Amino acid sequence: MHDFNKMMTQNGTVYATVYGSVIALGLPLNALSLWILLRHHGLKSTNAVFMVNLVISDLLLIISLPMRAYFYATGMWPLGEMACIWLTMLFRNNIRSSAIFITFISVDRLLAVVYPLRSRHLRTPSIASKGAALVWLIVVVVNIPESVTLKQYFNNRNYTQNNASTCFEYKNSNNNNNNNTLNDDFYRPIAFFQLVLLLTLLCINILSTALVSWTLNRHLNVTTRINNRVNVMLIFAMNLLMFSIFFLPVSLAVFFIEKRAALNCLASVNCCLDPLLYYFSFDGFWKKKEDTDRPTE
Repeated sequence: MHDFNKMMTQNGTVYATVYGSVIALGLPLNALSLWILLRHHGLKSTNAVFMVNLVISDLLLIISLPMRAYFYATGMWPLGEMACIWLTMLFRNNIRSSAIFITFISVDRLLAVVYPLRSRHLRTPSIASKGAALVWLIVVVVNIPESVTLKQYFNNRNYTQNNASTCFEYKNSNNNNNNNTLNDDFYRPIAFFQLVLLLTLLCINILSTALVSWTLNRHLNVTTRINNRVNVMLIFAMNLLMFSIFFLPVSLAVFFIEKRAALNCLASVNCCLDPLLYYFSFDGFWKKKEDTDRPTE
């Protein structure tokens, strides 16, 4: 308990400030992005469908952040176990669904550039919508055992600090080794699943970007090639940033228990950068790609 109170005193204000900043920046950016996507692009293309779902994932994350900011600012959790579980699931769902939708966008770009004719029957809004629905279904199904395990965690441990309920910081009230083992058992399978998933998705992103860049280098004239490759590399750099700084580190938190709160805080920043992905994908790459495809049809 002493360690928990010390952590809250030293870092709570920092975490609350970061979460508050993410809300202040991420909410208007993602709300504006959603409006632009629906107003100007609709759900008429596969990448638009995936981007709309990515925005929804970010907005769901942002919805969960005010109570995180309140908890770290005050050290108190007033909403009980179920609210804590649901908000925890929203946070985890963002990491997983965002990584998947970003990868879907990369694969869609790969199909459009490398296999434009053969992939036309696959790159339809209907198929994209079904794929997005499947992603959300899988994410929710994974939440079921997670929620049950977290509920058991609350039931089996004293999760109060200074007579106030706590959330997000699942600290044991004593240093008993059995409790620490149970704590590891709670996080380790989830972390390994998420880590393998993210590493696989990162590899797909790298491979997709390499093939797209190679194809553009072969088939476009010098000026168009440079413009398109710049956009491709900017998108790839943002994707790499997302995975290496925001997604993968939080999945490694099981190995750095004392850093979990900081890694969660860092991961929340990802929702502020996704609007850049929408901007470069639509205003840069996709428009030029359609222009270069038109003469070949």
